[in-house]
Amino acid sequence: MLRRKWLMTTAVGLLICLFWSFLSSLGTGGTLGQVESVLQDKIMQKADADRAPNVNIKLIKIDQASLDNLGQFPWDRGLYAQLISMLAEAGAKAIALDVVLAEPGNDPESDKLMAETMKKYPNVILPVVFNFKARQDEAGELETESISYPAETIGAAPEQLGHINVLQDKDSTVRKLTIGLKDDQGHVVPAFSVKLANYLLDQQHQIVWNEEKKEWYRGEQRIPADSRNQIATEFYTEPREEMSLATGYDSQSFFDVLSGNIPADYYQGDVVLIGPFAAGLQDEYLTPLSTTLKMYGVEIHANMIQSLVAGKFSTKASPVVNYVLIILLTLLSTLLFERFTGRKAFAVYGVLAVVLILAWIELYQLKSLFITFTYPFLALTTVFIWSVVSHYVAERRERSRVTNIFGRFVPRTVVDEMLASGEEVTVGGQRRDISVIFVDIRGFTPMSEKLEPEQVIQVLNEYLDICTKAVFNWNGTLDKFIGDGVMAIFGAPISQPNHPELAVRAALEMKRQSAELEERCLREIGVPVRFGVGVNSGPAVVGNIGSQMLRLDYTAIGDTVNLAARLEANAKPGQILISEETLARVNGKFITQSIGEVKVKGKERPVLVTEVLGEADEHSELNTTNNEAIMNDQLKGRVGT
Repeated sequence: MLRRKWLMTTAVGLLICLFWSFLSSLGTGGTLGQVESVLQDKIMQKADADRAPNVNIKLIKIDQASLDNLGQFPWDRGLYAQLISMLAEAGAKAIALDVVLAEPGNDPESDKLMAETMKKYPNVILPVVFNFKARQDEAGELETESISYPAETIGAAPEQLGHINVLQDKDSTVRKLTIGLKDDQGHVVPAFSVKLANYLLDQQHQIVWNEEKKEWYRGEQRIPADSRNQIATEFYTEPREEMSLATGYDSQSFFDVLSGNIPADYYQGDVVLIGPFAAGLQDEYLTPLSTTLKMYGVEIHANMIQSLVAGKFSTKASPVVNYVLIILLTLLSTLLFERFTGRKAFAVYGVLAVVLILAWIELYQLKSLFITFTYPFLALTTVFIWSVVSHYVAERRERSRVTNIFGRFVPRTVVDEMLASGEEVTVGGQRRDISVIFVDIRGFTPMSEKLEPEQVIQVLNEYLDICTKAVFNWNGTLDKFIGDGVMAIFGAPISQPNHPELAVRAALEMKRQSAELEERCLREIGVPVRFGVGVNSGPAVVGNIGSQMLRLDYTAIGDTVNLAARLEANAKPGQILISEETLARVNGKFITQSIGEVKVKGKERPVLVTEVLGEADEHSELNTTNNEAIMNDQLKGRVGT
């Protein structure tokens, strides 16, 4: 049985391992993948002290005030050329225009001016836009349909180009930076932010593509990009956050800088990003720091630049590591939940969950490594739920088994009442007021001599069945079979105020039901089978009596029990003898006849014994009067009929 249980437990544990490992292998898509992403967003959020933006990254906003003063989009490219020249002459380290100029402008002279500016200032970066296929042929790839370069009339050199593609996850949130993309000739076009970050990094930490190794490096540090050349980016500002002492990039209006309200030399030594900062320009996205307010693209690029400059790249553990984690956690929890049940199981579940959470957080804090959290946690939860359910089913099965066994000694109604009351049947016993019945076959020995053993057993079983049914019908407890005798208790384990009456009625039912058996035995074997019954009421010790380790019997002991047995021994065939105590409690409910005082073994004085003849006729006052008179005489020590 134990081996079968462990085999079942092992099989379930392996199935849970395989199930969650398989789901983990499907990738980060779907609901669980989004949950994983949201959890990573939470842990990557920084306190204000950690969010301090790089002071050398500044924004110039194409905001509503600029649109109001300079007109609606698209602007004349001469405006861009004029502002770029001002910033470059003032000593800006790099200038990035986050505005797509894929088509020639309406004014050729303005394009010419822009081209001259690009040629004169090589530290100016313009955007390239990759247009991807709506449906990718292979998972993990980014297949390009077309590429939008700056118009030829602008004359931007390849070194002055960076792509501005910001890819969103399935929940429309930007979490990753695509470091570089390959053009039609297989050349890698770095991201806008990569180009600008290199202006803030020294020569030893430049971000470059290693064609031989097919990997990106920041100096000698390998950047752990995925198959799409993407890495998780850190966010240092919330959407549209104004600069403060703690956080927020320094941002000024395009018009204020162009008009001289903000002097151009304010940007000396800085990387400057110029981009849309108005809702109508449709360049805004959700980020991990906000699920409602969107962040403008130029802000996202600024955060990506700072993330690259900081060089803290979070990575995800390999699938093999995640599979091992799922398997180990599942098997460990399976073993522990098999050992601990109830409240202890809840405590174990809580401890394992906390350990998983702490390991997940610490690995990110110390190693910038993300192990999968959702799938191991769900595997742990699945094992826990299965353990709770399996133990509950096992306990219900065991309870049903015990109930069925106990139901052979106690009526089902009594069993149900015990279960509903929640009372404990204490080991060792307790003092209870009860009634006890002893029943024995008269003439059993002569019958045994005349019948075959199989026939004896058949007759004995019929007799015992009659006794058992009578006891159960009147909510008694079958204590034990003693050879051809029966002992039953009324008033325990469930208290019954009228237990003497129930005991006498059960005895009368035995007498009635045995009539057919008596007649058949007389006809077939010539020996009548009749019962002798003794009933006594009073205090007794009732409970589990026996060996604590080997065997316990639920029974009753005491003088009350002994007297009931002596009454049964003195009963003639077909007689139901009750004690003086029982008679006092059932007075008027039965037709009785005094037997008188009888000397019984174990008693110094004779005891007053009464025979029960039947149930009292409710319509006969005479029977009641006679019974009361008899009762009074008996109580005075006289013998009557």
